[in-house]
Amino acid sequence: ELGKEVVSELQRLGAEVVAVDSYENAPAHQVADHSAVIDMLDENQLRDVIVKYNPNIIVPEIEAIATNVLKEAEECDRTVIPNARAVQLTMNREGIRTLVAEELGLKTSNYKFASTKEEFVTAVNEISLRSSVDDHFLPARMWPRPCVVKPIMSSSGKGQSVVRSFDDVHTAWDYAQTGGRAGAGRVIVEEFIEFDYEITLLTVKHNSGISFCEPIGHEQVDGDYIKSWQPHPMSGDARQKAQDISRSVVSNLGGYGVFGVELFVKGDEVYFSEVSPRPHDTGLVTMISQDLSEFALHARAILGLPVPEILQLGFGASHVIKLEGESDNVTFSGFEGLKETGTQVRLFGKPGVKGSRRMGVAIALDNRLEYAKEKAERVALSVKSEL
Repeated sequence: ELGKEVVSELQRLGAEVVAVDSYENAPAHQVADHSAVIDMLDENQLRDVIVKYNPNIIVPEIEAIATNVLKEAEECDRTVIPNARAVQLTMNREGIRTLVAEELGLKTSNYKFASTKEEFVTAVNEISLRSSVDDHFLPARMWPRPCVVKPIMSSSGKGQSVVRSFDDVHTAWDYAQTGGRAGAGRVIVEEFIEFDYEITLLTVKHNSGISFCEPIGHEQVDGDYIKSWQPHPMSGDARQKAQDISRSVVSNLGGYGVFGVELFVKGDEVYFSEVSPRPHDTGLVTMISQDLSEFALHARAILGLPVPEILQLGFGASHVIKLEGESDNVTFSGFEGLKETGTQVRLFGKPGVKGSRRMGVAIALDNRLEYAKEKAERVALSVKSEL
């Protein structure tokens, strides 16, 4: 769905676009000039589609892609957005966390990597700081503080869990091994930060410098975004630290485009979490909250066009339309919520659902943040579906 919006914005600026995805009739296929279906982790298939269509610019919109081929493309004078190095670093949590914490020296949660179950158990014990707290005051088999476990290569919460007790350890390891994009493998064990809130700071790197959208607050369930809103209220100090961290990370990664920088905030302290070198799902709210959505900003930056001051139109909110079940013929009805002013629905056009899948989003604008959030939820819930 993010790629679909990027395609539309590029076409509005006169670009001819080829959409490549892993299945037929994907959302971006429905609006692109040309389309192809390949396994993007297959180096030969990716190389062949690049040769066939001979693009000037390659815009990766997912993490699971053969980055070696992108590097080859750069060496043949093609432009990769933002660049092959940035795509390679950010598709792997180990690469980006090492860069941010150890090279740039920015504040992150404590973390350790593990390749085996034995290393994992050791890492969980160390990150949970078990030895520094008197276990006498803890419930039986509980850790002094929980920790978060993620495959180093995954997205949308896949393979991610929280370890709160000894009984969670084995389950967390097994889940991480099945949730990674590349199958079983290395994991990151992170300190669980008791943050006040988390934000996405959309950071636009363009040919005239770096611009920031207003901070986006969001709510997740099992690592997957459900609601987002903009602007999220922040103190002046926290806002400045968030921008400083984002500027440092994005400047190091280089290239042009929108970067979704995820940050934890506790008081005035700001911790780096992750970065996506592309528009972010929580940024779907910008389709109603800003004069230029994150997709329009991405297209301008990619094409080397001017990016002006970003105009905030009011308080915006989004709420996903998510279905559970299995069907190749989903139909929608209702839409009673659209009677309210300042509301819109975007159905993504995904051809079917198997299990749990985000199929659309409701977006709303109002003069108060809470009103916008409530309105977006009402609109989303008014959309009925049949599987």
